[in-house]
Amino acid sequence: MPQSKPFLIRKFSKVMVIDDSAVQRQYATQLCEQLELTVVAQAENGQDALDQLAMLDTQPELLLVDLEMPVLDGISLIQQLAQSNQFISILIVSSREIALLSSVETMIKAYGLPVVGALQKPLSIEQLQITLDKYANKKPTPPPELNRQAKVVVSVPEIASAIINKQFTTYFQPKILLANGMIKGVETLIRWQHPEKGMIMPNDFIPLAEEHGLIHDITLQVLEMSLEWLQYWHAHGLNLNVAINLSSLSLADLGLVEQIDQRVSNSGITPQSITLEITETAVMADVALSLNSLARLRLKGFGLSIDDYGTGFSSMQQLARIPFTELKIDRSFVDGASDSLQLSNMLSIAIETARKLGLHCVAEGVENADDWVLLKRLGCDTAQGYLAAKPMPGDELIDWIKQNSKRLRDL
Repeated sequence: MPQSKPFLIRKFSKVMVIDDSAVQRQYATQLCEQLELTVVAQAENGQDALDQLAMLDTQPELLLVDLEMPVLDGISLIQQLAQSNQFISILIVSSREIALLSSVETMIKAYGLPVVGALQKPLSIEQLQITLDKYANKKPTPPPELNRQAKVVVSVPEIASAIINKQFTTYFQPKILLANGMIKGVETLIRWQHPEKGMIMPNDFIPLAEEHGLIHDITLQVLEMSLEWLQYWHAHGLNLNVAINLSSLSLADLGLVEQIDQRVSNSGITPQSITLEITETAVMADVALSLNSLARLRLKGFGLSIDDYGTGFSSMQQLARIPFTELKIDRSFVDGASDSLQLSNMLSIAIETARKLGLHCVAEGVENADDWVLLKRLGCDTAQGYLAAKPMPGDELIDWIKQNSKRLRDL
């Protein structure tokens, strides 16, 4: 066996190997020991593993889990671990196809359990060490419930008052060209600075605003604020594009195009500096009216982006019938793609689709350097996500660019 290298960060020291094959269990144990991990137990199936976990004085920090086992298979074992709130890190090791391994890995994440990865047999010391090292260097992710912000309850009159009193504000998340690390533009993200309830995120008020016919006024306010910031940035030599989300209800409003065009024209900003992001479901709400608005917007020079690409059931159909200029790949296909052959293949297909159709390709939700490198290698044009920058107020953008230009070029 080749000599192992020391871990960059020691993440695990105690392991349980779960496999119905005695030969495979012993082999995996030997590999773990070469990596200076202590195998505290071996189990021949899921039920055996659960029984031992209940009895062990020294609990494992990592489970190496086979999928196909008698009595209780790996999938059922994972389900029972989740139901009993046993947050032990899991590494899947199986001879089954990549697609199945990827599905199980996604399932583990959905259960809220820490997942190290999924490896195909035969297991090698190199792939085991690479996987463990990569996981060790990731920032720890808290259980899902700790990531959720408490929902803020608001009323329709409060939203109407916020529109009148201009309580909404805009944050901007940079979109970075992968080829050179330069900033291409920003996406506008709305926030509500409530005088009593503090900062309110869009998920807590946008659905209610749509339901009660208030979204149109909010969209126009977001556009006006974005135009003011574009004027400011352009005056300081920063020629950026701004992306703004459009609601399905806004698309169905026949007066929308003229109102958007008039505000942009009055600002002195060209339509080419504005990209309007539309989800697939927004277009499907009223196809005729939506296509009417979108065709006219494109005719006037506005960019059109299909947002959350890949999450709907008619993506290719939408690309064929709408004059999009940009394809924005949903974060669910981006985050962790460097660790998943299935996701990386899907990314490759989406990026190639954009290239063949002459669309600018944007990947959202990029949170680690490995995914960034993969996107660059696959030929994606632009990346957006917390690895580059969190959303920020408009007055912080110029200083942020000065402070981060070299870091982005070196990614």
